[in-house]
Amino acid sequence: MLESRVANNNSNSSSRSNNQNVAVVGGSAAGLFTASLLARKGVPVRVFERIETLEPAERTLIVTHRMRNLLGAAAGRSIVNEIRRFELFTDGRSANVSLKHPDLVIERRALIQGLADEAQRAGVSVALGHRFHALHPNGRGIVLEVEHCASGRREEVRSDTIVGGDGASSRVARAAGWSPLETVPLVQAMVALPKDMQPDTARVWFVPQDTPYFYWLIPENESRGALGIIGEGSGQETKKRIERFLQKKQMEPLEWQGARIPVYRKWIPVERQVGRGKVFLVGDAAAQVKVSTVGGIVTGFRGAQGVADALLGVGGSSELRALHRELATHWLIRKTMHHFEQKHYSYLVDLLNAATRESLGEIHRDHSTRLLWTVLRRQPRLILLGLRGMLMGTRPR
Repeated sequence: MLESRVANNNSNSSSRSNNQNVAVVGGSAAGLFTASLLARKGVPVRVFERIETLEPAERTLIVTHRMRNLLGAAAGRSIVNEIRRFELFTDGRSANVSLKHPDLVIERRALIQGLADEAQRAGVSVALGHRFHALHPNGRGIVLEVEHCASGRREEVRSDTIVGGDGASSRVARAAGWSPLETVPLVQAMVALPKDMQPDTARVWFVPQDTPYFYWLIPENESRGALGIIGEGSGQETKKRIERFLQKKQMEPLEWQGARIPVYRKWIPVERQVGRGKVFLVGDAAAQVKVSTVGGIVTGFRGAQGVADALLGVGGSSELRALHRELATHWLIRKTMHHFEQKHYSYLVDLLNAATRESLGEIHRDHSTRLLWTVLRRQPRLILLGLRGMLMGTRPR
């Protein structure tokens, strides 16, 4: 066994006082962002990623403009389009919501590659083709065991702190004692945009007999977009549902994309003590996902910021507390709507008066608490609809 320590490529007084080194397992967006934040402050960081080349599966995603504020220049290369309006459909009814600040359509592979470049420029060492095997305490911190995918050779890396950024099925989390996460399938088909659809407009369909979430069509450019669904149960069953929906809309899949997404049920503490060292979780590994829309890019970045702050000893846990409140509000919204029937979505769309649509367009969904109370103030009848949805969730559908 070879014990490896990472050299400090960017040392400063802060890192010397912290006297720590960090191993990040998983080259996810949240994992790489955590590594970059720490390395900028002089902390020695090494990222271990299973894939041999930094070319993760492509997936088209939509996020709020807040990603630009969090990432700065690193966000630029991944943005392929901007969305300025949403069209909502259900049972023959529709509503339009214009956004004050455009949402961003991003390509996941380009985002990961941009974050990796940013991290390496900050001094992070990225080790590709290294699979997590185990972790255990030793007298000084934690020993991380990784396996070289090509040769099968094992390597031991001593670290003061391990950050699990290895996704919804995080092996780091299981090894450190966290419980497994519930996940749901996400399936997307890349399709040609309908002729009547503008590239700056996204569409959402509420079809509760198919999914308690929704279908979406997100334009990637002027000619094509991603039509997707979050399902429950198996990915195969979810794919059959979207295939039927595509046939109904007379669309042909050009290619398929898919993933398993964690479902947020309650706040997951992101830190555990292992011997004299610590293990943290970020992103999907900690279910840092807006369960109302099952989006986790921006919330994962916020989780990364909170963990980096904790490791650097700055800002206390304010970012994590704010994220906790945010995710709890999204969970409240999801519990309210999860058992809606078609008639409830029809009523919901009917209730979206001009003032309510204005609120939805002005306040983005990463400020969910402010958005929720503003919308309820402008359309009080939504409170009754929400209570009805909560009561429906207490009995079988």
